[in-house]
Amino acid sequence: MKRFGNNFVGRSLDTIERVGNKLPHPVTLFAMFAGFVVLFSWIFSSLGVSVEHPLQEGEILEVRNLLSSDGIKYIFTSMVGNFTGFAPLGTVLVTMLGIGIAERSGLISAGLRALVMSVPKQLITAALVFGGIMSSMAADAGYVVLTPLGAVLFAGLGRHPLAGLAAAFAGVSAGFSANLLLTSLDPLLGGLTQHAAATFDPIYAETINYAMNYYFMIVSVFVLTIIGTIVTEKVVEPRLGTYKGSVTEKVEGLTSIEKKGLFGALAAFILTIAALALLIVPTWGPLRGVDGAVINSPFFSSLVPIILIMFFVPGFVYGRMTKSIQSDKDVAEQLSDTMATMGAYIVLAFAAGQFVAYFNETNLGMIMAVKGAAFLDTTGFTGIPLILTFIVVAGFINLFIGSASAKWAIMAPVFVPMMMGLGYSPELTQLAYRIADSTTNVISPLMPYFAIVIAFAQKYDKKVGIGTLISTMIPYSIAFSIVWIIMLIVWMTLGIDLGPGSPIFYP
Repeated sequence: MKRFGNNFVGRSLDTIERVGNKLPHPVTLFAMFAGFVVLFSWIFSSLGVSVEHPLQEGEILEVRNLLSSDGIKYIFTSMVGNFTGFAPLGTVLVTMLGIGIAERSGLISAGLRALVMSVPKQLITAALVFGGIMSSMAADAGYVVLTPLGAVLFAGLGRHPLAGLAAAFAGVSAGFSANLLLTSLDPLLGGLTQHAAATFDPIYAETINYAMNYYFMIVSVFVLTIIGTIVTEKVVEPRLGTYKGSVTEKVEGLTSIEKKGLFGALAAFILTIAALALLIVPTWGPLRGVDGAVINSPFFSSLVPIILIMFFVPGFVYGRMTKSIQSDKDVAEQLSDTMATMGAYIVLAFAAGQFVAYFNETNLGMIMAVKGAAFLDTTGFTGIPLILTFIVVAGFINLFIGSASAKWAIMAPVFVPMMMGLGYSPELTQLAYRIADSTTNVISPLMPYFAIVIAFAQKYDKKVGIGTLISTMIPYSIAFSIVWIIMLIVWMTLGIDLGPGSPIFYP
């Protein structure tokens, strides 16, 4: 890989890459992590490490020893469940079924070629980052849809595919909280914030709405798109250098039958959207929530199968029109071929699933979160230094606990009331948490989708490891953090509402 100069930043990234790539294969690494968790559970349990449960008053949370009789029984009896219950496994495999038909029928290739020929090349990077940020509307689907597509798109333009993968990954993961629309994350975190605020001021808690960070996140979309584009083109891509791998994604002109196939796929996509809209738009729609509500409705829990359908139907229509699909046997073969390419990820998921399950079962993650919260409480900081310290602590915790809602369920009851007592609104505390959570996703090997991003990258470079990906993504993490923090400071200084009726300061 081409080194990015001899300056401090370039040398630091090179060092991170070298050290990181000397680590064992990700499968081995996750297996080792699982073993370490078992060992540490015995050590800390023997030392009597414990904390008071932040959500259940009076309950003491202790480290569960996995080397005890019950712990060993858990390891053996839960192994299959830990694998099949690994959160990203089902999401990735089900989504890839739809994407597989769209890809192997030729639809994605033709669509990308049409995009390349219609969008000015100087806007491709920005479009990719923007698309990644907006993909949070579909929950986690951006990881398995846009990340590999970013690599394909850049390769088709003769650019380094890993730069395209990195740009998409940055938008999807580091910019996860930003969006022009409300997403499922808003009510998910907002409900926890409201509940935590009620312990301090029940009356104020009733005024909190789920769009409490909406104004800030709208502006963030455009700011992060610009920053992500600059980092990709001025830092990441020059450091990666010229791609010399064997995998090529040549962009050729569309044939007449491909054009007809694209129009047919577009028509099928529109009809599919219309059909799916009948399930959610009418007040009687079966995917609406209680009393016809959209927020917290079954729709948000159905995004993965919806994405499957949205890719499968246009892909099938395209395949039929271009003759790449002539019978049900072709469909079955294409689906089988797609699953065959996921073998490496499935093995990774097995090892990662054990580690994540052990970490949760031992209570080590929650204990670390509570200890971190206690540390912040004892610093004595106020104002902007307090908010910055909170962001650092939340970001550090995010390196160990991947779920945004799980972390906030632990942290909100501690920090929301504490911040309210210092004069800061629950809305501000939640925003600071979302900044920390999003910007550190791309550098955490424990983030559930980190493994599959490595698998996607290895298609273009078999030597890609954890070190390569982390060193590539650190510039995005730092840049997004700095810009978001500056935005937050400006917001706090000017006292601008974070969302509808959502002030900075607690009255």
